[in-house]
Amino acid sequence: MIEILKQLSDAGGISGFEFVLAPKVEELLRPYCDEVTRDQCGNVIGWVHCGETDAPTVMIESHMDGIGLMVKNITDRGFLTFVPIGGIDPRILPASEVVVYGKKELFGVIGAKPPHLQSQEDAKKAPKISDMAIDVGMSAEEVKQIVSVGDMVYFKTEAVSLPCGKGFSGKYLDDRAGIVSLLICLERLKGHKLPFHLAVLCAVQEEVGLRGAKMGAHSIFPSAALVVDVCHGNTPDSGAESVFAPGSGTVLSLGPNIHPKMAEIAKRAAEEKGIQFSLDVDGGNTGTDAWAVQVARTGIATLLLSIPLRYMHTTVETLSFDDVTATGDLLAETLIHLKGEEFSSCI
Repeated sequence: MIEILKQLSDAGGISGFEFVLAPKVEELLRPYCDEVTRDQCGNVIGWVHCGETDAPTVMIESHMDGIGLMVKNITDRGFLTFVPIGGIDPRILPASEVVVYGKKELFGVIGAKPPHLQSQEDAKKAPKISDMAIDVGMSAEEVKQIVSVGDMVYFKTEAVSLPCGKGFSGKYLDDRAGIVSLLICLERLKGHKLPFHLAVLCAVQEEVGLRGAKMGAHSIFPSAALVVDVCHGNTPDSGAESVFAPGSGTVLSLGPNIHPKMAEIAKRAAEEKGIQFSLDVDGGNTGTDAWAVQVARTGIATLLLSIPLRYMHTTVETLSFDDVTATGDLLAETLIHLKGEEFSSCI
């Protein structure tokens, strides 16, 4: 599973361009699912049927898109200007290595005015995206044969295991780590017969408005949904407000976005099985696909589990793989506990 996370992290697949990643996600789901489909907006959906025609459906979900860039213009000197896709801090971009997904993949670097040439006033400010460009080392004529306005650009950073423990760093761990936790859950469920159909939604376009989850939840319309995303891992400057240490387990959210019975079942399952977890109190919008899933159609009983992640929306997102495992384990145990009277009380 660590190798799978590395493969998913190293791949492209930014919001709106997930088609480059979808075949890999389909391949990963097939060993666990009775069927795997892709809907019109690009969501990948796996189905595990329970054999009962009138059985309800439960959904587990994670988004598979990541942040990135899109080519805005090709200058007369061969540089590529760009716009951001998703929430990107411009300060991380200068000196970043990128791949431009044109007629063929082109390596490039993002440049900005070097400090030696900046005025004292410029040096005090973060560079603007409008002042940056991608340099692919080619003339405008050469670039235009390969690159078009609207082509996607993703970050080149390759995932690495950190030398101590289960540390892992790379891009797009938000939320490729969530996809891996779904796979861990499916692996844990082997041999268990659930009293409901299980839908596995790997959603598109979370980073630009929770769009894939909205459409997928509306189409599947499960009785209950277990959503996985990331939350903020602690850093030296983060303080203690709503941050969690990597290695401390999965994070179970509480609040109006979360069905209280679902949270109760998950908490009890974690305690019974000794799965490490923390509690997070979200007074309103969790900022995740759970926010969209909960209100699909006439409403879905929703649970949110999160993986602590440092340096979110950068090219060096960092986590502990133990937390990915804990999240997958708790997904599976919560599904196993969703049966009989407990399950019916959620719907």
